[in-house]
Amino acid sequence: MTIRAGAVSEATQHSGEWIFIDIGFASSKPSCGLLVGEGDPAEITFSQLKLHLQKIISFDQTPLNLVIEAPLSIAFNALGNPTGRSIEKRGRETRYWYVGLGCSVLVAATYLLRTIHDSNQSRDIRLFEGFASFKQASTSHSQDVLNLRDIAWNPATSKGRIVAPTDLSALPSDSLTSAFLVAGMDFGIPPVIIAE
Repeated sequence: MTIRAGAVSEATQHSGEWIFIDIGFASSKPSCGLLVGEGDPAEITFSQLKLHLQKIISFDQTPLNLVIEAPLSIAFNALGNPTGRSIEKRGRETRYWYVGLGCSVLVAATYLLRTIHDSNQSRDIRLFEGFASFKQASTSHSQDVLNLRDIAWNPATSKGRIVAPTDLSALPSDSLTSAFLVAGMDFGIPPVIIAE
């Protein structure tokens, strides 16, 4: 199995199977949104998400485009300290990968991807980062995955955009890497699907 960063050119509806995940890490409540292809979204627990994803991955051999609404790449400044990526600041608001909820969903994504990485599947998986952090109003996990699908499949007509990895550094001196390199998994730096 190959898990790698997707490419902006692969962010089309018919480039493979699609799964959209709004990941959460609650101990008992349904904190994850899951949307498979053209289906309907479901709100499930983290353990249910892992089981569903393992079944889906083993079911087919076509390329799988996996969108996870969590930081999939990280940035450090020239001094080696964590710093925000270009997409994580809007006006005075920030949603940096290394504080608050960003850390929580990064840990959840690490556990999810470790499960996939360690399985004996042969399917190619392309990663895309979802980013739905600067919302005007609170939305459900189901609505977030629906919004991410709309942007990925219809970027010209939706309220969002896809940011290439080359546009994620806030400063030229910043260093970007896979968020999972520290866990021994280097998947590259995926494009980011941003819900505006």
